[in-house]
Amino acid sequence: MLAKLNPPQREAVKYLDGPLLVLAGAGSGKTRVITHKIAYLVEECGVSPAHIAAITFTNKASREMQARIAKLLPGRALKGLTASTFHALGARILRQEARLCGLKQNFSVMDASDSAAIIMGLAGNADKKQVRALQSRISNWKNALTDPAQAANAAQDALEVAAARLYGEYEKTIRAYQAVDFDDLIRLPALLFATEADALARWSGRLHYLLVDEYQDTNHCQNHLLKLLAGTRAAFTAVGDDDQSIYAWRGANVDNLNLLSRDYPQLKVIKLEQNYRSTTRILKAANSLIGHNPKLFEKSLWSEHGHGDAVSAAACRDGEHEAELVVMKLMAHKFDHRGAHRDYAILYRGNHQARAFEQQLRTHKIPYLLSGGQSYFDRAEIKDITSYLRLIANGDDDPAFIRALTCPKRGIGTATLEALGRYAGSRQASLFAAAFEAGADSHVNAKQLAGIREFGAFINRLAERAAREPAGPVLEDLVKAIDYQHYLFDAFEPAEAEGKWANVRDFVDWLSRKGGEEDKNLLELTQSVALITMLDKQDEDIDAVQLATLHAAKGLEFRHVFLVGVEEGILPHKSSVDAGNIEEERRLMYVGITRAEQSLHLSWCVRRKQGREWRNCEPSRFIAEMGDDLKISGGPTDAPADKSAGRAKLAQFKALLSGA
Repeated sequence: MLAKLNPPQREAVKYLDGPLLVLAGAGSGKTRVITHKIAYLVEECGVSPAHIAAITFTNKASREMQARIAKLLPGRALKGLTASTFHALGARILRQEARLCGLKQNFSVMDASDSAAIIMGLAGNADKKQVRALQSRISNWKNALTDPAQAANAAQDALEVAAARLYGEYEKTIRAYQAVDFDDLIRLPALLFATEADALARWSGRLHYLLVDEYQDTNHCQNHLLKLLAGTRAAFTAVGDDDQSIYAWRGANVDNLNLLSRDYPQLKVIKLEQNYRSTTRILKAANSLIGHNPKLFEKSLWSEHGHGDAVSAAACRDGEHEAELVVMKLMAHKFDHRGAHRDYAILYRGNHQARAFEQQLRTHKIPYLLSGGQSYFDRAEIKDITSYLRLIANGDDDPAFIRALTCPKRGIGTATLEALGRYAGSRQASLFAAAFEAGADSHVNAKQLAGIREFGAFINRLAERAAREPAGPVLEDLVKAIDYQHYLFDAFEPAEAEGKWANVRDFVDWLSRKGGEEDKNLLELTQSVALITMLDKQDEDIDAVQLATLHAAKGLEFRHVFLVGVEEGILPHKSSVDAGNIEEERRLMYVGITRAEQSLHLSWCVRRKQGREWRNCEPSRFIAEMGDDLKISGGPTDAPADKSAGRAKLAQFKALLSGA
């Protein structure tokens, strides 16, 4: 089983004498170590899969892990093995320990938009930007295990005092709804285990061995939860890389890697430095760059993939020219190497940079996938409609009930929902079911309760139709009955409302068509997982160029990478430079470089348009920090003198392609 592992990997798999930190450089086979260690524990050490937990940060990573373990142990029953995200494990703990946390067992989990809607209601006339800031502040407090009283005591200014007060009201509101938010899925188990010894004993006794991926991305709360679960036995393997810590903005603390040494003096550290992804030249540039950061642990990546092509860096006239140049280079490279579109990625610091590249790719009919931007299902108008569908399928879905009831507004406010929530909590019932109980009359204002019951009757009528009629007509009647189009044009400027309404129409048409093609009614469609992930169009089998932010690209790899906008103010980002966070920006650049297997192409602009103004740009300091083995070209004098010259070159290239 371990024959194909290199010596440090094999040592990491077999080490079981105490806590272990595996420092896994980019492309060094960390998932291979985790999956082989699980197989080794089961096959060679006789540990029951039910006593092992492998914890990741994404559903994709946990699915990949499960698939790899199944291949390593063909025919073995892996029943009970926990291979999940932090949040999925937290949800599982809360479901089983709900009573101790003051929750009903079928509590609801609110997503970010559900939370934002509650904060907006509590904050009164706050705009979206302010709501996002308040939501982020509350999330950071939760991740730091800071309660509302502690937040208020530590508040530094009037804004923090107001945010701390809102935090307390927010907590009271979601508890009244018998709901938790995403941060609570980690926070509440951590608080529970710190105060309820029996509950901690149950879970630490159940999970004998812990394996944690991407440890550098853990926040204070996650680190605390893992420390409680590991206990004095400390049977765990943490896998991480301090050079790839790029999530401080959402609470991740790279120092958690360092804290392991302090918390566990017997900690063993094993470094994985052989890279199985990139050529020597790419790794040399990456090592040179990251060498400018102070190190928690010294390491240097090396590869047996050969010297490879020089890393290229090109100056461009402006953003439009950069997009033209990158897409032309990509087309020429693909033609020369007989490659596939999926071999290529265009990576950038911020989502706003994607548009110019999308336009060029569309112009040349090159298929592409976009990630790191807003998901289709994260759009407010789609979430509004899906809240009705979720409620039709499951009356116990409290966040869906709240969103559907209040969008469009029906004159039912937070105070009414809190009163209903308190009554529902005392009855261990959903908000929907509680509204129809006789006891609700003494807890909720009669006029408001009548409105809620009228809404509930409307949902019940739709649910009856959804189970027996074609999806299309039921959907059309739903959107018409709530007068959603009128609501959009009342709430938003005409252009924005038009766009949102077009999205709703696309969604309704898609679901109606899908119902006809698959002979499914609306209830069947709604109960399907496909509704929530809608057409995960970003299928790995699609032959398309990948456009992604550097944050979204972490964990991915591509044969050929174009890293664009590598200039001061963008990468490193101006706000990070001003805040003194240059080290994290350097790690972000390092992540971008180490996505590349065979070739890496950097580009920056001599000037860039900002609104109606032009500003002069400078190449990023990170380019110089990559060492002197770069092939630098371009500049304002080397660029085509005008667009017609550029178009002529492109026409020659396309003629070459068509004649091939």
